[in-house]
Amino acid sequence: MRISGVIRCMVLLITLLGTWFIMQTYFHHSWKTISLRSWLGARNKPSSEKLPRHKCGNQKSCPQNYFAFKIVSGAANVVGPSICFEDLVLMSSIKNNIGRGLNIALVNGTTGKLLKTDSFDMYSGDIKKLETFLQGIRRGTLVLTASYDDPATKMNDNVRACFMELGSSHVSELGFRDNWVFLGAKGLMNKTPFEKHIKNDKETNKYEGWPELLEMEGCAPRKVD
Repeated sequence: MRISGVIRCMVLLITLLGTWFIMQTYFHHSWKTISLRSWLGARNKPSSEKLPRHKCGNQKSCPQNYFAFKIVSGAANVVGPSICFEDLVLMSSIKNNIGRGLNIALVNGTTGKLLKTDSFDMYSGDIKKLETFLQGIRRGTLVLTASYDDPATKMNDNVRACFMELGSSHVSELGFRDNWVFLGAKGLMNKTPFEKHIKNDKETNKYEGWPELLEMEGCAPRKVD
C-alpha cells in the first residue's frame, strides 16, 4: 500500500509539472501581452473624455464678465434656427418658439437674464409688428437674431435703420432668402463684431434655392455701469 501511494504521488507530481510546463510555453507571452494592453487601456483613456465642455457647446470658455452665446440660422425652410445664451437654449424647434423670417431674443446686457423672444414672418407678415418690437428695445439690451427661410421680403428702411442702430453692418444688404445671424445691442457706439451674412445665389447655394446655414459663437461683453 505504501509503494502504491508513493507511485500515485509521483504520477500526480509529474502531471502537475507537465501541465505547468505547457502553460508556461504556450500562454506565457500572450498573457503578458493581454496584461500589458489591459494596463495601457486602463491608464491611457481617450483624450476626448478629458476635454471640458464649454457653455453652448462652444470651442472655448469665455472670460469673466463675458456671456457665451451661439446663434445658428435655419437651413433652407426645413431645419429651424437656434439661439443659445449662457448654456441656455432660448429659441429652437424643440422649444417650439421659432418661425419663418427673423427670430429674435432679447437679453439683459448686465444680468444676462432673458427678457423676451419673438419671431417675425418676413415674407407675408405685418412689418409693423417688427418695427414696434425693435423701437421698444431698451438701452443696454442684447439682441440675438437668427434668420429662417426668408428674412427680407417685407424689410423696409425703418427696420433696417433700427438694426443699424443696434450695430449691424449687413442689414442694408439683406435680401430674399439670404441667411443672417446677428448679435447687437441697444446703445452700441460702434458696429458689432458679431454678425454673419450669406447671399442667396443660385451659383453658390448649398440647398436648392437657399444658401448654407450660418453658425456663429463667441463671448459678448457684459454691460458694466
